[in-house]
Amino acid sequence: MRSPELQLKSFGNIPLMHQTVLSVLKGYKTPNNKISRWLDDGVLLPVKRGMYVVSPELSGKPVERLLVANLLYGPSCVSLDYALWHHGLIPEKVVQVTSVTTRRSQTLETGVGRFSYQHLPDALYPIGMESVAVAGGGYCLLATPAKALCDRLILTRQLRVHSVKSMQQFLLDDMRLDADEANLIDLGVIAAYQQSGHKTELLTHLHEAIKQWQ
Repeated sequence: MRSPELQLKSFGNIPLMHQTVLSVLKGYKTPNNKISRWLDDGVLLPVKRGMYVVSPELSGKPVERLLVANLLYGPSCVSLDYALWHHGLIPEKVVQVTSVTTRRSQTLETGVGRFSYQHLPDALYPIGMESVAVAGGGYCLLATPAKALCDRLILTRQLRVHSVKSMQQFLLDDMRLDADEANLIDLGVIAAYQQSGHKTELLTHLHEAIKQWQ
């Protein structure tokens, strides 16, 4: 029979609920004490109350933070700067996993990093979202490049961009967007955002700016 640690390792990098971890410890009289020791020793990393991930040292795989982001606070979709970096549209690595949600905004500190969630109007939330397979199994909701960009502009306060040229300047200088990758951005998604009635002028300039680069 495999040791509990080996059974844990078999779960890989997928978040585990408390009940799942208890099932590995059926033979223990005090399984919760064992879980506490695993947490103290870094064998398990805490995500939130009743949810954990196996440490990369044991699983041999990096924590699947896209999936953690979805499960930690939902409904939510990984978007904004983290999604733009994930898609290769901005160069600097984004450490904090950024998401949009129909619930209230908040930032959560966990044993596997910081996760921030920004409120997005219900009408905008599903536009340009896709379900993608993650390494190790499971699916997560991730913004397409166009959605991530639209969400970023919609949620940036006091953004004063009043022409296509100034939009391109903002994208290049402030966001460090790679214009050579503009072909990854779906103009249809931007058009759907335009039709929502939110920040129409800003999104119109974005549509034309990306269209020129494509």
